[in-house]
Amino acid sequence: MNHRLQWDIFCKVIDNYGDIGVCWRLAADLATRGHCVRLWVDDAGALGWMAPGGCPNVQVISWAQPLNLRPADLAAQPPDVLIEAFGCDAAPEFIAACADWPSANGLKPLWINLEYLSAEPYVERCHGLPSRVQRGPAAGWSKWFFYPGFTAATGGLLREPGLDDRQARFDRQAWLTAQGIASGGEKLVSLFCYEPGALPGLLQQLAQYGLDGEPVRLLVAAGRAASAVQAAFSAENGILRSIHEHSMLSISYLPLLPQTEFDHLLWACDLNFVRGEDSLVRALWAGKPFVWHLYPQDDAAHLAKLDAFLDMLQAPASLRSFHHAWNGNNAHPQALPLHPKDLPAWQACSLAARDRLMRQNDLTSGLLNFVAKNR
Repeated sequence: MNHRLQWDIFCKVIDNYGDIGVCWRLAADLATRGHCVRLWVDDAGALGWMAPGGCPNVQVISWAQPLNLRPADLAAQPPDVLIEAFGCDAAPEFIAACADWPSANGLKPLWINLEYLSAEPYVERCHGLPSRVQRGPAAGWSKWFFYPGFTAATGGLLREPGLDDRQARFDRQAWLTAQGIASGGEKLVSLFCYEPGALPGLLQQLAQYGLDGEPVRLLVAAGRAASAVQAAFSAENGILRSIHEHSMLSISYLPLLPQTEFDHLLWACDLNFVRGEDSLVRALWAGKPFVWHLYPQDDAAHLAKLDAFLDMLQAPASLRSFHHAWNGNNAHPQALPLHPKDLPAWQACSLAARDRLMRQNDLTSGLLNFVAKNR
């Protein structure tokens, strides 16, 4: 598709910024490919640090109640594609306006529900299916379900053009110096997580033994990860306090990082701990050993999602065991199965998965092809 389209993306920020992170990355990718994007978001505060420079051709609009809808603007540039991210329902007054104003070629916008990422089998079955709208001003329209995924039968993963070249030019030492991180040759480990029960065990192991006998510098993301680490070293945790003075572990607490700088963090480290959807995909592209922390669910549904992902990853047994311990499926979370001798296998697994996934269409290209086929 080589003509310019108007995209309207609706995003509700639930928690932890993963939703706005994915939506911003998609909006910016579309814009750099020559399209125009209106990003409607109910809380755009995170974009101040996530994307401080903004992006040409991306307009961020407050999704407030009532919606700040200017009919003249919409009539001048009606949407060609309407995306509801993660099952949020676009504002009804916006849908009504879309019904009144067709796009420049007389077509109604293609309406897409962009779903959550999963490797579970239902994704291939449901990807690309339509659902007929039964009532309201859009009665008779179809809403299409677009699933990100890890196979050619899904929507793919977000990957902007030129990512590989940008990573190849990355200067690790220069980046560390720019961040004020005085690395003395330690192993570097990034930590972006929720509050895993296994975290004190990991800190204790790194403090006592490092990685493969080498000192470790832990680069801790701002927010919940930093709070969790600080809580682990609090007065209530006597074991960690007792070893802190004679530790092989150094800790650097990072500020909130823009998306490009988060990529650099993953590229700089020897082992990455990530959480949620967006950072998982970036860890895959980084090609370094990584551990994924899923958002915990009361019914343990996240463990089935974890197993499906590990199957896709073709993870070795040691990586599977660690993932289950890290995600709470372990009766003794202090006894983490982290053995430095396993890291080469984790590295090989990550690189092999990256190579397989790089050969598939990226999500933005998949969306563009989907729109060209179904409008």
